[in-house]
Amino acid sequence: MRTKEAMNRREFIKRTAASGIGLAIVPAYVLGGAGRQRPSDKLNIALVGAGTQGLGQLTGWIKRPDLQFVSVCDPNRETRDYPQWGRSQGEKFGAAGGREVGRRMVNQHYAQEKSKGTYKGCSAYADFREMLEKEKNLDAVFIMTPDHLHATIAIAAMKRKVMAGTHKPIANFMYEARLTCETAKETGVPTQLFAFQDPIENYTVREWIKQGVIGKVKELHRWTNRPVWPQGSPYLPTNTPPIPEGFDWDLWLGPSLPRTYSPDYTHTVFRGWYEFGGGCLADMGYYGFWVDWRVLNLGVPTTAEADATFTCEIKDFRSSPVGNELSFPYGATIRWKVPVKGTHETMEVFWYEGGIRPRTPDALMEKSGELTKEGVMFVGEKGIILADYGYANLRLLGVNHADEVIASIIVPEVKLINQTDEMVNSFKGGKPSRGDFINARTIAEAICLGNLAIRTGRRLQWDEKNLKVANIPEANQYVRRQYRRGWEL
Repeated sequence: MRTKEAMNRREFIKRTAASGIGLAIVPAYVLGGAGRQRPSDKLNIALVGAGTQGLGQLTGWIKRPDLQFVSVCDPNRETRDYPQWGRSQGEKFGAAGGREVGRRMVNQHYAQEKSKGTYKGCSAYADFREMLEKEKNLDAVFIMTPDHLHATIAIAAMKRKVMAGTHKPIANFMYEARLTCETAKETGVPTQLFAFQDPIENYTVREWIKQGVIGKVKELHRWTNRPVWPQGSPYLPTNTPPIPEGFDWDLWLGPSLPRTYSPDYTHTVFRGWYEFGGGCLADMGYYGFWVDWRVLNLGVPTTAEADATFTCEIKDFRSSPVGNELSFPYGATIRWKVPVKGTHETMEVFWYEGGIRPRTPDALMEKSGELTKEGVMFVGEKGIILADYGYANLRLLGVNHADEVIASIIVPEVKLINQTDEMVNSFKGGKPSRGDFINARTIAEAICLGNLAIRTGRRLQWDEKNLKVANIPEANQYVRRQYRRGWEL
């Protein structure tokens, strides 16, 4: 049963969120005393997805005094079979994961925090739909599931006026990305994409570009060392053991069509499959390109083309390429043409994955330098800005007296805010977060279009308004997934 205090707290949050009224105008007596947090100031959160990513994030989230985790949801009850990154160290078991692992983490933390021997306030569910139905005091869901479930869960939450935060990507199909962002706008429910980044160095890059240090920017290049998970196979898994006890395979599939269970789909390795993941681009592209897009004021790409690796096999004493309709390639490059907002100009943007990197600039080779395994490069008419993937170690190349030029530019001081703080402020009725779904829509669609180019291997002309490929009609079969009955969006 809902308590009066719980109803008042939740209705207050919802009304202030809908009206845009911030908590800053609430009388002091409504809030906690100095250094104290009233229970009614806490947001009731459900963690949906208790794998390695979800539990890793939970470790930090549960320490926040403004968040109260009341539920954990995952179709897996509890196992020790989650793969981890890196070279083998002879492990006999994988990492722990599942809803019961998450529930214990929450209960143990709050028991210690309250100096009590036990705490049993966290519930656990296999099905997020049941959780949304039964948890009447829920304020927000934090979605840390495989990519193919993000849109389904976020939309279900927003339609119930439950706020939604999600790991990247917003969705791994273009239609779902658009629908999720439109639902956020239509419902007015505060949201957050956890991939939002605002590094201090990006303000330096903005100012260098604004001051014309490298001239007009003509190209943007970004590259990653991903994948660090298996992908590239043109065949369905042959590893098909019985479904583990306590694991609901149908719930894990969610909107996807039925198929035989395999651990090669689940637990950390879902990213490599077209149906379940978003590949390297969705994994890392949001972190970098979302910052770049804001620096350069870019819109939705009008074209995308990709080159990708492929495999060959010998059949009847002849070797030939094998078509791959199932998983992302071992490596790929993408080239977009992107409009610059407020102008009639376009910019070329390039992506490299699977160990592929851009051509090393002459100015870097002259200094015996090499490109890092991951990075970003702005190519201008008069020079180049080069940095590590997250904008650290900024360098100017091809600019005379670069050190003097850098010293002469005054970068305005900015007050950074932690993205989780910005999200919580938004969820409590403050101004919308810069990391909300609505602001992420452009980069989400750019990433989906890039992956569509990888999957089709064709140069695509994108009709943003009508959400379709204009020049290759057969490519539109991949704009939205085929839905299992009862899971349609």
